[in-house]
Amino acid sequence: MTTDWFEETLHSGLRARLRIDKLLYEGKSEHQHLILFENKEFGRVLALNGVIQTTERDEFIYHEMLAHVPILAHGAAREILIIGGGDGGMLKEVLKHNTVSRATLVEIDASVIAFSKEYLSMICEEAFDDPRTDTVIADGVDHVETTDQRYDVIIVDSTDPIGPGEVLFTDRFYAACKRCLASNGVLVTQNGVPFLQGEELTNTITTLRQLFSDATCYTATVPGYVGGCMAFGWATDNKSSRATPLAELEARYIAADVKTRCYSPAVHQAAFALPGYIAEMIA
Repeated sequence: MTTDWFEETLHSGLRARLRIDKLLYEGKSEHQHLILFENKEFGRVLALNGVIQTTERDEFIYHEMLAHVPILAHGAAREILIIGGGDGGMLKEVLKHNTVSRATLVEIDASVIAFSKEYLSMICEEAFDDPRTDTVIADGVDHVETTDQRYDVIIVDSTDPIGPGEVLFTDRFYAACKRCLASNGVLVTQNGVPFLQGEELTNTITTLRQLFSDATCYTATVPGYVGGCMAFGWATDNKSSRATPLAELEARYIAADVKTRCYSPAVHQAAFALPGYIAEMIA
């Protein structure tokens, strides 16, 4: 019997494979190639252009850490912007906060959203139907350069810097994000696995430090992303946000009454304690 395997092609010197126990979908949209399959270890797995984007079993780690850290550090976030995130997982986590009045999701590929509603409902749930959701089909750079809206938190839930996601790692994009951040706003970004993608993280933090008074990264380990812990960029002009005391984070978390499986106030604080090799990269 022939066994089919999905082989990720993100890294030039490394190949990671997941067995395709059941192929659910494979096709090409206007912007990218999509494949969705079931795997014994990870459940449903979505890959775009040969790179794993999310899996049913571990998506909560990535989405919780990229959503709740900036929102609870900010403490009064009402307007949230998500760039990318067509699977709806980030949107679902953001909308767990009843204090959020609007979550704007800007996705370049409408077919990813339609696809996720049909095949990844266990990840997005009813997030796209929430009355606080504003879905915009557009290029993320164009949106942050032209919008009149000001956001308390901007979450860049991008693909890796390949294809349509490449522009979301540029000086131009980060400068435009700052333009539409409200006073005391927080920007967080997806920056890959530093052990294998160190240049991606270094370039982002170097640019963010030219734009913001406080720029660094924090980490989380997401099993589906090969190569060690994952880095999330952090940038704000409000230095007190990252220094929020544990007791205050705990009070905000209790008041928010969000249900999480990875995030906690203690994990929030610990995520900013960087392994030495990552600290050296962004020193």
